[in-house]
Amino acid sequence: MAGNTFGVLFKVTTFGESHGAGIGVVIDGCPPGLPLASEDFSAEMARRRPGHREHDSARKEEDQVQILSGVFEGLTTGAPICLFIPNNDADSRPYDSLALMFRPGHGDYAYFKKYGHFDYRGGGRYSARETAARVAAGVVAQKILAAEGILVTGYTIEIGGIKADTIDLQYAKTDPLGCPDPLASTQMVEKLQEAKEQGDSLGGVVELRVTHCPPGLGDPVFDKLDADLGKALFSVGSIKGVEIGAGFKAAISRGSENNDPITPTGFASNNAGGILAGISTGQEIILKVAVKPIPSIRKEQDTIDRTGKPCKISVRGRHDVCAIPRIIPVLEAMVRIVLTDHLLRFRTLGQQGI
Repeated sequence: MAGNTFGVLFKVTTFGESHGAGIGVVIDGCPPGLPLASEDFSAEMARRRPGHREHDSARKEEDQVQILSGVFEGLTTGAPICLFIPNNDADSRPYDSLALMFRPGHGDYAYFKKYGHFDYRGGGRYSARETAARVAAGVVAQKILAAEGILVTGYTIEIGGIKADTIDLQYAKTDPLGCPDPLASTQMVEKLQEAKEQGDSLGGVVELRVTHCPPGLGDPVFDKLDADLGKALFSVGSIKGVEIGAGFKAAISRGSENNDPITPTGFASNNAGGILAGISTGQEIILKVAVKPIPSIRKEQDTIDRTGKPCKISVRGRHDVCAIPRIIPVLEAMVRIVLTDHLLRFRTLGQQGI
């Protein structure tokens, strides 16, 4: 299986399956001398971990990150860092009845057509469980970015058609859904409960902001910063759309409306979302990410089995009603990994002053 590695200089390779021994990541290219300990991962792993909300999966994982290599006396050595997260609460029994059927909306059908054999327990390699490794890698990336003052923040702006009308980022930090609008958050919770009672699920939209990003990250042809951000975010399961800056609104705008005027004190607007010609401008980088509904639902659906015979399926077991907000730290991690990779690549040009 190819495609388990992402990045050029700051390179991450994830491994493991949902119901295997655990999930892990190898990080290559991390500079030496960076303080790193197991407890550094606790806060971010807790944000992704289920069980905080009524609509979360009931699976209980401690998600304690074990550092297997690349750190000595509390500092990174420059060697590959191997992080391992054990699976302690996998329950494969609900998947026994699904072994021969394809779950609608899941990767089962495509995966079977490609490989002919796969671990159907919880989705195996393509399970959302894999993203725990990405969050761990994002913690290491953020340590590098923090030294430059670069911050990545994600929050919920829509679930089930309920949209946030106000943006209070301080409130979003404590809101159970990571929503910056108290009223919208309350309505989202009600919508999620309704979907849960109906055996269904919901999708939504997450917005991400990168502040204090210096100008000059990214390259103007195939390695555009926005192209790499798009690939990174699309590599997360459940992501069906990514907008940068004005996004699709740019398609219905005039050039005079979409262009960001430049003044002696900086840009007068930010429809570009902080990136021009694939290179960061120094403005805030703004992204919106569309998250599809969780495909594992109790509501009965039509499908086929491995022989092509039609059948009905109702997915039981422990599943989220919505990937949001647990997906937010995953998306933040992928943005941090991209920015760290491009920051290290930028430094190879001799630009040390950012």
